[in-house]
Amino acid sequence: MSDPVQNVPRGVRPGFPKRPELEEDAWALIQREQEKMKEREFVRFGFYRLDPAWRRLPREEREAHKDELEGVVAGWSRKFMIYAYSLVGTRGDADLMLWQASRSLEDLHGFQADMNRTALGGYLGSTYSYFAMTKRSIYVNRYEEEYIKRYGGDEHLDSARIAVNPQGSRYLFVYPMAKTRAWYELPMEDRQRAMDEHIRVGHEWPDVKLNTTYSYGIDDQEFVVAFESDHPGRFLDLLMALRHTEASSYTLFDTPAFTGLALSMRETLDAVG
Repeated sequence: MSDPVQNVPRGVRPGFPKRPELEEDAWALIQREQEKMKEREFVRFGFYRLDPAWRRLPREEREAHKDELEGVVAGWSRKFMIYAYSLVGTRGDADLMLWQASRSLEDLHGFQADMNRTALGGYLGSTYSYFAMTKRSIYVNRYEEEYIKRYGGDEHLDSARIAVNPQGSRYLFVYPMAKTRAWYELPMEDRQRAMDEHIRVGHEWPDVKLNTTYSYGIDDQEFVVAFESDHPGRFLDLLMALRHTEASSYTLFDTPAFTGLALSMRETLDAVG
């Protein structure tokens, strides 16, 4: 493999001409953009369902399996963000969810590979998995601009927008979504106007925190949205209100939807058996 940080001809198949190196101006621009990418995070929402056969194992064996998996999660969580949520009682097709965020895609790969190698991993099926990245929104948030004018903090804004920062709420509500092609055919000023309304409605529920991540081309959905709140009813009412906005009429899909209860990893495992 050619070195990705060097501006050299590219191509690995013998007997085929290599792609020529880039012009220096283009290479310098690419390097600047690649440097910015280092601050963005890869995000994964992993959903798992336990094989009921595991619950029929002797208690001592089940506890040993939980000890092993808990140790794997603890080890990796020292390198990047991993939060556990129980879906027991809220979904019939998944038992737990792991919210993960890291600047390294290799971290997410390594963590899942280590999970797969555990004894309990042999009983865990991945029912859903949503992969995304952080990104600064292309739409202007007027409330954010007003806040900065009043309180400052503009120098920290870019880094805050591209890092996942959970608020520690009791519940997490997650779903994938995509917009219709008609949405992208609208002029940018029309989309901004629709998003102004959407943001205004959301601002009326300040106790519901939105985390939006982007999946264009790297997974089946376009976005993964995760809302944090201590009150499920407040989230439900917010979503009902957003259904009446113009931007919502351009939604292609926004299911399946998940409600997770924030617990420690051990508590999450104990809830499944």
